[in-house]
Amino acid sequence: MPIDPKLVGKELSPLEHTYNNKDVILYALGIGAGAVEQELKFVFENELETLPTFGVIPPFGALFSIVGMEGMDFNLAMLLHGEQYLELYRPIPVEGKLTSYPQISGIYDKGKGALVEIDVITKDAKGEKLFMNRFSTFIRGEGGFGGNRGPEPGLEPPERPPDRVVEMPTLPQQALLYRLSGDMNPLHADPNFAAMGGFEKPILHGLCTFGFAGRAVLQEFCENNTSIFKAIKVRFSRHVYPGETIVTEMWQEKPDQIILRCKTAERGEYCLTNAAVWLNQ
Repeated sequence: MPIDPKLVGKELSPLEHTYNNKDVILYALGIGAGAVEQELKFVFENELETLPTFGVIPPFGALFSIVGMEGMDFNLAMLLHGEQYLELYRPIPVEGKLTSYPQISGIYDKGKGALVEIDVITKDAKGEKLFMNRFSTFIRGEGGFGGNRGPEPGLEPPERPPDRVVEMPTLPQQALLYRLSGDMNPLHADPNFAAMGGFEKPILHGLCTFGFAGRAVLQEFCENNTSIFKAIKVRFSRHVYPGETIVTEMWQEKPDQIILRCKTAERGEYCLTNAAVWLNQ
């Protein structure tokens, strides 16, 4: 069996990540921050703060930690980053040495593919928990092994107009900026590689769009106060081309929960769905 469901619970190799204020600023620029004065604190070293969605950067390597391991026999080209969940235990420092501890938390049979979830706890140099990620990877063609289908995505928007809508343009070179934070996949830079994937040009990283969505909620419901931002979950539905405008629609269904979805203004296609941000009250 290419995908072994018995691997649930298996701990993977820890990942170390050291970063400084320049990395924090580069990430913020990579997700479009700094165009307005209210975001200066995310891109200027004086009184610098770290954007909450930076939390996906230190453990990013966990997304590929199952590649080549026994019980995970699949073609890497068939792996898709399906969903992302990030929960913060406190605001992220602007520099530090972190260690992330990945563990396979779920393997589900989706019929046309297998869904593999990897939970990652990231701790600071003192061993205190800083944040937690759940990377959900969909491996095409590896379903049908008779396992549990797993939970449904949920987090559907209500049938009413959004409470807030924010339009954020991306730069034509947005993917080239974002990739400097660690995801160097040529799909986001090389036109020939993108063409092999069926795209007319390189596409934006899903986690870059994730960052734009996080900024929209931080702006509209947190007044850019990072201590209010508790968690975010999204499903990657479609691609975004650099230079397109990301439209984030938001509904406050509960005092501590914002349902959201994102689309491109130019093509009207939803790129992030089944998404929400949770707030600290």
